[in-house]
Amino acid sequence: MDYAIIFSPKAVGDLETIVRYISLTNPSAAKKVGQSLLEKTKDLSQFPFKGQKVPEFDSPDIRQLILKPYRIVYRVEEGKKLISIARFWHSSQENLEL
Repeated sequence: MDYAIIFSPKAVGDLETIVRYISLTNPSAAKKVGQSLLEKTKDLSQFPFKGQKVPEFDSPDIRQLILKPYRIVYRVEEGKKLISIARFWHSSQENLEL
């Protein structure tokens, strides 16, 4: 059975901020970046542990996918068969918060 994928309010806000910022100078690139970030999460429904552990957190359930310069941080809830996308984080930002 596949895992369901949900996006936290922070993740949705992050994605909107990223796309808006890029669209100020390049609207077509903004659309491509937004779509690429969403596309990167799709495989998680079948491969929830595909990403690497997040160094800032000491938990095997908090993982990340990299789509440079962005980190897609997510939590695996095995018992619920759920992937919760927590953040879309630009690598230049400090102090990752969930």
